[in-house]
Amino acid sequence: MNTVRIIGGQWRRRILSFPDSEGLRPTPDRVRETLFNWLGQDLSGRSCLDLFAGSGALGFEAASRGAQRVVMVDKSPKVLAALEENARLLDAGERLQIVRADAVKFASLLRSAGSRFDVLFLDPPYQQGWVDRVAPLLPDLLAADGVLYVEAEHGLESCGDWRTVRRGRAGQVCYHLMRRGETHEDAE
Repeated sequence: MNTVRIIGGQWRRRILSFPDSEGLRPTPDRVRETLFNWLGQDLSGRSCLDLFAGSGALGFEAASRGAQRVVMVDKSPKVLAALEENARLLDAGERLQIVRADAVKFASLLRSAGSRFDVLFLDPPYQQGWVDRVAPLLPDLLAADGVLYVEAEHGLESCGDWRTVRRGRAGQVCYHLMRRGETHEDAE
């Protein structure tokens, strides 16, 4: 088993285990620290969607920082088992929902149900076109002032109506914070 450490909030320093799985690469500590500096350390009252949860690093980090609701989606049974075990270990309660589903199909269901989120974490497997497949669903998944976080194998200027306002690079990972209709700001 591999491990990831929660870096902030209620569960700071807790170590979570996750299995090997093709395409699974947890967001590094330094990148998560930057992301939550951009988002703010306190996510109280916010709802978050982690469409390709994998290790759960982003979803658990958001819940640790007070997010009211975090929905984590993955389709791998062994990854889901680890996410559920970690949620039990943290005593995450009702604010954390773990769902076994294909990300695009689940996003389509959420869209038809009218469920919107304040923050969407989009860290899909690389080289498979997931970002382009999710982009048309974003207007119905994110609140009007919702933010989008995307990790990709290359830099992105936009994703649908969302424009990169902050960006960074760590090794081969390009990461982006996007807001609807805004233009690029200085990034870290």
